[in-house]
Amino acid sequence: MMRIPLSVLDLAPVRRGSNASEAFAESIDLSRHVEALGYRRHWFAEHHAMPGIASAAPAVLIARIAAATTTIRVGSGGVMLPNHAPLVIAEQFGTLEALFPGRIDLGIGRAPGTDPLTASALSRDDPTTGDGLPAMLDELYGFFRGQFSDDHPYHTIRAVPALGNEPPIWLLGSSGYSARLAGRRGLPFAFAHHFSQANTLPALDLYRKSFSPSAVLAQPEAMIGAIVIVADTDAEARRIALPGALAFLRVRQGKREPYPTIEEAEAYPWAPEERAFVENWFAQNIVGGPASVREQLDKLLEATRADELMVLCAVPDAEARNRSYTLLRELHG
Repeated sequence: MMRIPLSVLDLAPVRRGSNASEAFAESIDLSRHVEALGYRRHWFAEHHAMPGIASAAPAVLIARIAAATTTIRVGSGGVMLPNHAPLVIAEQFGTLEALFPGRIDLGIGRAPGTDPLTASALSRDDPTTGDGLPAMLDELYGFFRGQFSDDHPYHTIRAVPALGNEPPIWLLGSSGYSARLAGRRGLPFAFAHHFSQANTLPALDLYRKSFSPSAVLAQPEAMIGAIVIVADTDAEARRIALPGALAFLRVRQGKREPYPTIEEAEAYPWAPEERAFVENWFAQNIVGGPASVREQLDKLLEATRADELMVLCAVPDAEARNRSYTLLRELHG
């Protein structure tokens, strides 16, 4: 298996019968756990109005997790830039970088991370097209670096404490749009393989072909995010992964609920088309015992030539989730 850095993508999942406070406590425990195992990063994804996902405010979670750990990098995977004014993001992440120098990452996405109505409540502008992302990115860098042109309307603004406290900025994407933009800007790129498998190889190829060296990077740096769930056996891995599969199904059905428990998922009365959806979910993601996961990861990493693997373990049971990250670390070497 290719030996590349491993990182963690976290949604702070909320199980049925649990609450956000418990989910956050489990994320803190997870971060300490993977830090001890040698994982490189712990990122939080921005989602809104989803009862099963508590990571609506990544900057707040990042501050708490960074304070609870000492070496692991903590960041956003990502902050959805169209939902926020660039000055606000610059101030928030400049604050985080000043508090935890050298440990903060700012992953930027362009999707709203929610439904259109909630997106409209987050931003009065249309966040769905992404057409304004390059300009917003320029504005974000302008606040971090104080490099607006003299004729820019914001050139007199001093963004405190953003100025001089710029964390590494990653572009996130699930299509060719962000891949091309990241390449042209010479930025690191993280691709969401976990929900856009068909676009993974074309997007990574586009990123590498579009890449222009910058002050940030001399050569392309590509990360992929993937669902990886490991247990002692293939059967046990499917069992602990089943609630995550059911949660994905419910989202597709327009049902917003907390994550089901393992027992709830096992007792669910699957309709034939639902069973087919779940089997396809298992086929697209990496779920199994150590030997099976090693084989699947070998194929994925060889095909993508990724420089880093960010793992989403879509398991709401905290103990099983921690165990999965342990087994992955062991088989990865």
